[in-house]
Amino acid sequence: MQMPVFRARPAGLKIIIVGAGKVGTTLVEQLSREGHDITIVDLDAVKVNDITSSYDVMGCVGNGASYLTQVEAGVKDADLIIAVTDSDELNLLCCTIAKQFSGCSAISRLRNPDYSRESGYLRDKLGLSMIINPDLEAAKVMARVLYLPTALEVRSFAHGQALIVKIKIPEDNILDRMTVAELGAKITNDILICGVEREGNVVIPGGSFELHSGDVITIVATSKAQQDFLKSIGMAQNQIKNVMIVGGGRSAYYLSDILIKRGLSVKIIEQNLERCEKLNELLPKAVIINGDGTNTELLLDEGIENTDAFIPLTGIDEQNSMLALYAKKISSAKLVTKINRTGFIDIINSLDLGSVFFPMYITSDTILAYVRAKTASPGSNIETVYHLFDARAEAITFNVTDESKITGKPLKDLKIKDNTLISYIGHKGEAIIPTGSDVISEGDTVMVVTTHTGFDDIGDILE
Repeated sequence: MQMPVFRARPAGLKIIIVGAGKVGTTLVEQLSREGHDITIVDLDAVKVNDITSSYDVMGCVGNGASYLTQVEAGVKDADLIIAVTDSDELNLLCCTIAKQFSGCSAISRLRNPDYSRESGYLRDKLGLSMIINPDLEAAKVMARVLYLPTALEVRSFAHGQALIVKIKIPEDNILDRMTVAELGAKITNDILICGVEREGNVVIPGGSFELHSGDVITIVATSKAQQDFLKSIGMAQNQIKNVMIVGGGRSAYYLSDILIKRGLSVKIIEQNLERCEKLNELLPKAVIINGDGTNTELLLDEGIENTDAFIPLTGIDEQNSMLALYAKKISSAKLVTKINRTGFIDIINSLDLGSVFFPMYITSDTILAYVRAKTASPGSNIETVYHLFDARAEAITFNVTDESKITGKPLKDLKIKDNTLISYIGHKGEAIIPTGSDVISEGDTVMVVTTHTGFDDIGDILE
């Protein structure tokens, strides 16, 4: 038998981030924490100074699409450039110039629907590693939670074979005062609880952990097992047929397009008349209302009390929060709330805003998965990275391509780090919710949930 080869792990990457907005700042925070050499580039000297003062990174004030600015930022030695400014054209130009004068990889953010329809062509012709559309990705995540409306959050992984679903245990639910082990014995072993948030603390639970009403739990399973589990604990799904959206921006367009194709009725309330006319052209099957979505009389006239789902997508977090609270007071609608800033997460979490989404985390998770894949050992490729519980835990999907210390042994015999759980194994097309007797094999897809950060290799789970 050939012995597995254990290779030294590469050092951190030299990364240039162009754009010091919300996404750029989030990437700086995450990537610098993982040991990468980061340079932030922006025309706004105040933003650059704020970031370099807060994190151990370099800063460069200037136009990121300028060759001289890129040279000053170190593009000739860079491994990766990430362009996340507010301008799609500037992002593409930044990446194109970097590719001309450097061998670095390039990632561009594009938000315009016209470019999104051509993203595959642009990526191939410009030689980019990735094009990401944060509004479209956020819309996909929001749409999934509408298909499973009792959930607070739904993420798909392993090419759709399984889901990560976050729910809040209702008062007097069957799960109250039940241990994780008892859940497996009395209800089902087809799902795995991989995270619990209680009173602001996040725990990766063991079998003796006792669940309480009010806990926010994250579970992993196949789509059918998720639905069966929710039904068995009295959280059956009420199918959503109609949706009211306040705000007609890009996120509203992408979400409406997805929902209409799934047969849902969509009503959008948008204050700007010109935008309403554009939405009428783009979404002929949607009902477009020109009016102030913060006007309670208008909301009542348009049927907020009877809508199945209410989604405030204005560009102002405070408005989105207030609208969600108002809808909760006067209706039983499924609430989905978009929040752009992360500075008041504790306050946001104390409000009952339904399913809350932070678009910058959705974008940064996708980019972070790519960066970790570049730094991973050859035998362990990262497919996805999802931040859970406001980035206090991570769910990481690895493709195990070679034998290693974690293959060929029952999971119960592996010395796994604390607060780390193997939550899913995809083996030859079969979705496995693992027990201690299961084994990871070469060729498997493995999901790990952990409160540690920076795992870029499946071997990182071991002590």
